[in-house]
Amino acid sequence: MKTVLFICSFNSVRSQIAEGLLNTRCPDRYRAFSAGVAPGGLSPHAVAVMDDVGIDISLQKSKKLTVFSTTRFDYIITMCDHVKLAAATSFPSGGTRVHRHFDTPSEVREDKTAILTDFRTLRDDIDAWLTKIFPDCPKQGT
Repeated sequence: MKTVLFICSFNSVRSQIAEGLLNTRCPDRYRAFSAGVAPGGLSPHAVAVMDDVGIDISLQKSKKLTVFSTTRFDYIITMCDHVKLAAATSFPSGGTRVHRHFDTPSEVREDKTAILTDFRTLRDDIDAWLTKIFPDCPKQGT
């Protein structure tokens, strides 16, 4: 089984969504983990939009990157530009390194429907991207 570490700034949205998607898609091929440079807690909006597609990430925890400082991963995937730069000198060893910047939707708005719409778009963008990175793990139902 190959291991994957998804890294973003706060380990609250992007990396958490990616971890949940990959672990659900291919539990027999990959074991995904996630971490952040400055963990900020799991976003309730991320939990909600993952629940929309039948994936429960509510028990996932926001973790600091240093938790994995001695762990070797088959894939290390950075999900925002500044983390890619910071991670060049201070992240776990590993094989394949992949980067793609994803903007995190704002959670500071009065319109909750608009917030969730933006989070769903992010989830779907990450899901489509994972299909390209891990073609041996198709979306469920495909």
